[in-house]
Amino acid sequence: MEIPGTLDAHRLGDEPPSEADIDLYRVLSADISAGVAVVSTSLHHRDYAATVTAFLSVSYDPPTMLVSLYAGSRIGEAIATTGTWALSLLRSKHQGAADWLASPGAPVEGLLSQVPYRRGPATGSVILEGSIAYFELRTVAIHPAATHLLIVGEVLAMGGDAPAAEVPDPLIHFASAYHRLTP
Repeated sequence: MEIPGTLDAHRLGDEPPSEADIDLYRVLSADISAGVAVVSTSLHHRDYAATVTAFLSVSYDPPTMLVSLYAGSRIGEAIATTGTWALSLLRSKHQGAADWLASPGAPVEGLLSQVPYRRGPATGSVILEGSIAYFELRTVAIHPAATHLLIVGEVLAMGGDAPAAEVPDPLIHFASAYHRLTP
């Protein structure tokens, strides 16, 4: 697929996007660098977790965050039902967990059996051990957007889970692959 240069704009018409438009969007939007996190919740004594790169800080007062989740996903449905969730910001050492929790069709039973975690004090949601930071949230709004849900949450508890003696070394996603900031 040829990617248009800055002078060769690709315009979408009034019709729904074609498969070629969607493919081009995937290629171009993969070049948005983003931090990597795991979002989690617990519903009916079962843990749900997934790797995400579409999240952001919305406001400092009150502390509020947003995550974008596929509307038909188990994690999206679980968070919409429970109303509470956690977000763990990952370090490069979490790449294996990020890969595992991003795998489509990962089993619900035993999903976290190979991922070291602890429970958050406010929601009981999973927080990955050694994460750069974590946030526990209560959902205050859910906005459907195309194929996804934009879930806005007010922070109930937060903290850092990485040992102070270690360099944080965040896990970054860029060009459809994981990268590190530190060599």
